[in-house]
Amino acid sequence: MNKHKYVILCPDGMADTPLSELGGKTPLEYAKTPNMDSVAARGVTGLMKTIPDGCLPGSDIGSMSILGYDPLNYYTGRSPLEAASMGVELGKEDVAFRLNLVNILEKDGKKYMHDYSGGHITTEEAKQIIESFAKELGNERFRFYPGVSYRHLLVVKNIDINGLQTVAPHDIPDLQIDEYIPHGTASSPEIVEIMKKAEKILENHEVNKKRIAAGKLPANSIWLWGQGYKPSMPTMKEAYGLEGSVISAVDLVKGIGKYAGLKVIDVPGATGYLDTNYAGKVEYGMKSLNDGDFVYIHVEATDEASHEGKIDLKLKAIEDFDKFIAGGVLEGLKKFSDYTVMILPDHYNQVKLKKHTPEPVPFCGFSTKNEKQAIAKYSAVHYSENLAQNSGLFFDSGSKLFKYFLNNFCQL
Repeated sequence: MNKHKYVILCPDGMADTPLSELGGKTPLEYAKTPNMDSVAARGVTGLMKTIPDGCLPGSDIGSMSILGYDPLNYYTGRSPLEAASMGVELGKEDVAFRLNLVNILEKDGKKYMHDYSGGHITTEEAKQIIESFAKELGNERFRFYPGVSYRHLLVVKNIDINGLQTVAPHDIPDLQIDEYIPHGTASSPEIVEIMKKAEKILENHEVNKKRIAAGKLPANSIWLWGQGYKPSMPTMKEAYGLEGSVISAVDLVKGIGKYAGLKVIDVPGATGYLDTNYAGKVEYGMKSLNDGDFVYIHVEATDEASHEGKIDLKLKAIEDFDKFIAGGVLEGLKKFSDYTVMILPDHYNQVKLKKHTPEPVPFCGFSTKNEKQAIAKYSAVHYSENLAQNSGLFFDSGSKLFKYFLNNFCQL
């Protein structure tokens, strides 16, 4: 119980740009965030470059950086991380693809990415659809695995992905899809053909008939992206001497945790959306510290609200994160004599653009071992993008910030 504890809280995609609707403030600046503000005031604030140059801004790259792993050295693709979380073992010849259930809108003979989440289809509905794919399209080469809500997995054996270019569906909201269809290699037509066959199955699927009758968006297509082979990376114990846990509703974050040798904790009611079980994440996280050194608590709701382009939902997600996650963790940590806590998003998600962007993100944190020294240097009255930038504290890689975090914010 006396051993020092380390906690990182990640409100996915929370960072944003000033909005005229909010009087020129960012959602983080505008929202009521007394708990995150207290962390900034008690410790340090600054910026960290979670997305290395040449990498696409996503939670896979961002979370890997936050956990102290250089994506340029260890990242092979998003979907292999999700495969690990789902318990799907990849062989040397296997390529994992993320399979999104999406809604494509056809207008004037052209197709547009209308909804990257298939209307936030439920896990139960999606499972029925993936089972249909497995029955009608699956074989020894093509294996389908159900995940959570709209997020699923396709594993393909013996396929050349060298040069294959794909794009995340949430990065092309309302855009015509023609130029974003998988392309760039001789195997591209095979991938596109699977997408077309899946679309035919979805046209008359019973799940979609029921969704349409209920006034909901149908999942009328699939989108394949995030391909990659199985990665190889050291555990967190090997790299940093830490043992701990990861808590998230998102498979890719869980997958990073598995490869990092962290215990992946499944929390009942954790949905990856605004209705997630915030209290449960805190409860399980605090319990995990009784035996472990470290816990990473990731919340997806802030990111989902941005992808929907809804400012009111993003404000609610930020305030819920502050009240239930940041507030709950700060209260729960009081039972430990020594601890260090840090809060930061994995990337920007601009609610006006509905997509991720690669700017350095704001972080704040404090340690019970170093409050007085930290306050004198880099503290701020609020946690925000602007004040983090003005602090003058900047890290150009996740590994550098992670080491600073492990040193209780007292060594640069």
